[in-house]
Amino acid sequence: MEPRGDAPATRIERDSLGELTVPADALWGASTARAVANFPVSGERFPRRFLRALGLLKAAAAASNAEFGVLDASRARAIEAAAREVAAGALDAHFVVDVFQTGSGTSTNMNANEVIARRAEQLLGAGAPRVHPNDHVNASQSSNDVMPSALHVAAREAIAHDLVPALRRVAEVLREKAAGFDDVVKIGRTHLMDATPVRAGQEFAGWARQLESAIERLGAAGDGLAELALGGTAVGTGINCPPGFAARAIELLSRETGLAFREALDHFEAQGARDAAVAASAAARGAAVALFKIANDIRLLASGPRCGFGELRLPAVQPGSSIMPGKLNPVLCESVIQVAAQVVGNDAAVALGGMTGQLELNAMLPLIARNLLESIRLLANVSQLFVDRCLRNIEVDRERAAAWVEQSLALATSLVPAIGYDRAAEIAKEAAATGRTVREVALARGVLPAPQLQRLLDARAQTEPGAGGKGA
Repeated sequence: MEPRGDAPATRIERDSLGELTVPADALWGASTARAVANFPVSGERFPRRFLRALGLLKAAAAASNAEFGVLDASRARAIEAAAREVAAGALDAHFVVDVFQTGSGTSTNMNANEVIARRAEQLLGAGAPRVHPNDHVNASQSSNDVMPSALHVAAREAIAHDLVPALRRVAEVLREKAAGFDDVVKIGRTHLMDATPVRAGQEFAGWARQLESAIERLGAAGDGLAELALGGTAVGTGINCPPGFAARAIELLSRETGLAFREALDHFEAQGARDAAVAASAAARGAAVALFKIANDIRLLASGPRCGFGELRLPAVQPGSSIMPGKLNPVLCESVIQVAAQVVGNDAAVALGGMTGQLELNAMLPLIARNLLESIRLLANVSQLFVDRCLRNIEVDRERAAAWVEQSLALATSLVPAIGYDRAAEIAKEAAATGRTVREVALARGVLPAPQLQRLLDARAQTEPGAGGKGA
């Protein structure tokens, strides 16, 4: 169709419902155009990780279809080349369907089929046979097995290549800090109240272990994502899919990604349920919970700096107030906390999406994909920033930590094995009432010989396993 005046150039595309006008330079066709008109919801598209996975799947499917005689070699090569461009992000501008769309993700699958088909025709050149979005690009496939497979590939790659390395960096820096601060004795706190002493290194090591445990749970979730629905086609029976097609395509996909994927043990489970994605979201939520606790602890221990705990000193990264000169805020900790809250919300949506599977299909796949992949991306990004802009340059105020320990009434705990709970409680009460330390009151009362008392009140010794367990 020729343009009129300044009107943009267009062309006519056809699908099973009829004709539609689309931009002349668009690689997508009628099916995509209908979806664009039907779903102007959020302005969000499927995430880049998902589009990469979808492109890789289409490339692997084309190669497998060629081996099984479903596609001729020239079409297969062109489809594979176009699909690799999709995977690389070169054709992202042509993925125009909103993520909140048909529940199976069919609209984005057809968007991919149309883009790959038209791009493959361009690669084949003038006079080449037509590449059909359904008959060729989607051969041996259905949206109902391709889109769940793309979700698993995308989430597994994102966990393995983005989130786990970022969390590991946080854990490694916390371990380094734990070693560097192991000589610092500080007051422990339970219920936000003074408790017996701990070492700063012990606190940091505890935080590191939280993340190491989260990484282990993410690894288990990643193994669940290794099962792919490809080969089940419409409802899990594999109609219109040659035997061996899925296994070969998945073998090629595994080689391409460097991650071991496998065909689903049961295609009806793989297409009717999204339980592996729900488990992955839960593992991401677990990492968010750990990061929230760590960031909130650090923010609390750095509070002040003069009128709060003031035990940690955070790097100055930006002014903290538009009105109070010299104020510095724990802004990186606050960013981590907000991301964690968002991830918890995303996980709730994923769980609801997983619950909504009915019979042979879960019709909440786009929602699940969007929220799971966003959670992984946000956690990975904020973890990197947390390391580089906060944790790496965090310091302990050693004098402040030592002062809090000496003033703590909880030091009386170490006297209990030698003088009993009631007498130790009396010392703590007198110290609280008079403003003196437990050490000063105990020495004044003469409850124990001075050398024995000094040994029992040695704060460092109280941080060792079994401290004070044998009385004197």
